[in-house]
Amino acid sequence: MAKNIVSEFDDFSKNYTQDMVGCVPHYLELISSFAKHLPDHFNPKRILDLGCGNGNVTAQLVSRFPNAVYTLLDASSEMIELCSQRFKDYHVNYEQKFFHEFSFEENSYDLVVAGFSIHHCNEKEKQELFQKIHHSLEEGGFFLCSDLMMSKSNPNHPSLLKEWEAFVKTTFSDGQKWTWLMDHYEDFDKPTDYTKQIAWLQDVGFTSIQLPFQEECWVHFQARK
Repeated sequence: MAKNIVSEFDDFSKNYTQDMVGCVPHYLELISSFAKHLPDHFNPKRILDLGCGNGNVTAQLVSRFPNAVYTLLDASSEMIELCSQRFKDYHVNYEQKFFHEFSFEENSYDLVVAGFSIHHCNEKEKQELFQKIHHSLEEGGFFLCSDLMMSKSNPNHPSLLKEWEAFVKTTFSDGQKWTWLMDHYEDFDKPTDYTKQIAWLQDVGFTSIQLPFQEECWVHFQARK
């Protein structure tokens, strides 16, 4: 499955932003939240982007923190290549790895971000990842995440799928994109209710957990160490 998901995102890289805007409700608001809601006085020097994709989250951050040193992590070589061209004028290091392959060194970052990437982890993997992120952050650092946060076992999940399908078909009316999206969703996506994730963040020591943007299960959370 690891190879399959890499191939999936190598292909997805070609029209990534256009597809995300058309497939993910509130995508632009959720992406802009990464820079918009941080405290005015917060000035991170070291930033880690987990599952950077084509760099849409980092693009929000470099405009506000142009002098920071960035580490962009993604398993897709195509996504890494897109980012290397996009951010050639900034201080950026690249890691082509899966989350479990990356070494989260203690107190290495002031800010860790994840945009639509953590839903590929199951519940055990999310809890382990949250622990590693907390370990890697400096005291006072932030972990920010935007994602779909409703588990497939949630009683409201069937209603979500109906609303989601209607949204996607407003842009991709022939239904082919929705079929592709649901195939991907079934094979690779493991979303978890945001209430569970907040509890796990608290369990590993995060404080001041806030939801600056939320539209039903489309959530941006901000957790401070």
